[in-house]
Amino acid sequence: MATNGPVQEEKINTDIITLTRFLTEEQSKHKEATGDFTLLCHALQFSFKSIAYYIRRATLINLTGLAGSSNTTGDDQKKLDVIGNDLFIAAMRSSGKCAVLVSEEEEEAIYFPEHEGARYAVACDPIDGSSNLDAGVSVGTIFGIHKLPEGSKGTKEDLLKPGTELVAAGFTMYGASAQLVITMKGSTVNGFTMDNALGEFILTHPNMRMPKSRAIYSVNEGNSLYWEDSTKEYFNSLKYPTQEGGKPYSARYIGSMVADAYRTLLYGGIFAYPADKKSPKGKLRILYECAPMAMVFENAGGQALDSKMNRLMEVVPAHIHDRSGIFMGSYDEMEKVKSFHNSQYSSSPNPTILQPTNLHTMAVFNTNTTSFTSCSSGHEFPDVQSILSLPMDISTVFLPGAAASIPPLPIAALPTLSTWL
Repeated sequence: MATNGPVQEEKINTDIITLTRFLTEEQSKHKEATGDFTLLCHALQFSFKSIAYYIRRATLINLTGLAGSSNTTGDDQKKLDVIGNDLFIAAMRSSGKCAVLVSEEEEEAIYFPEHEGARYAVACDPIDGSSNLDAGVSVGTIFGIHKLPEGSKGTKEDLLKPGTELVAAGFTMYGASAQLVITMKGSTVNGFTMDNALGEFILTHPNMRMPKSRAIYSVNEGNSLYWEDSTKEYFNSLKYPTQEGGKPYSARYIGSMVADAYRTLLYGGIFAYPADKKSPKGKLRILYECAPMAMVFENAGGQALDSKMNRLMEVVPAHIHDRSGIFMGSYDEMEKVKSFHNSQYSSSPNPTILQPTNLHTMAVFNTNTTSFTSCSSGHEFPDVQSILSLPMDISTVFLPGAAASIPPLPIAALPTLSTWL
């Protein structure tokens, strides 16, 4: 074929950085490193490669469809959910460096007592978004790594900590190619692409940084019927801008958290799965979905918040399958979320305060600030648990909402009624 002028050869990159090389080089930066963390990451890498292999062949070897069971959080299990979970358990057992594994597919934590001296605990969702598998939509694995306290042999309570205690986190997306994103505490976010010919994850996205702003939102609007009014108004403000010349945001939603999060990480914007009237605490699990994703987004320059606008990395799960609402995305977009939320709560002209119904009721609930106030001191208590520290002579509190029609209740009864708040 004739050409005009000399043809420039495309340079081939021969200085390939594999995940194995990357981890080894990172380890060499820390003189105190024992190599345990590196070995644990190698075991994780093996599970990602194995899951990627089975997903590529799922339709051919009859791995699509339901397994005929459900997991501990009530989701119907796909056949690949079960295989992915088994692969993770086997990888963590063979690593020799994991003392505790928490999986979405297991009701209780899995312990490896044979690993004496193991210093790490892992939380994972082996295959997130598996309801999309039969349609060939991208799914993924989410993981978080905790370091055990000195002297601990490993219990599930060692994982019930805020995301700020994670030593590493990330996810793998299984799509046109397997994409691994990993970050470590106080470090950068790096992306790797699986080269099937070499059988290695290759560094393709070093030092990933999110765009500070992008007019894209990703949320399941099918749940809007159950959203709180403030959530509805926020997303309506994106779709129907009030300022002159304002353009609506673009909507992008796949229905697989890993795929939606990865796109948001690359292109910017906001991903949300807010708590709602159907799921008051939220739907996504803190330990192996929200916290690891929050760590990735923060280290890439973004932000992650729960539905009450608390920093997700500081939320402490009450149990290993505890849930939360989530908003995460570009830094400036998240600032807009916070600003909108704050303006909604501060602009209400008539704060509703439920007054005591008799002299024995010593605390009232403010539905605007969602906090309790002691009638005697005027001190605000942000939640039910903080009221439990009140003096013993303050024995009752008036409950809001569904409980407003019942008499004042003893403080001792509050823990069993906290779901009403």
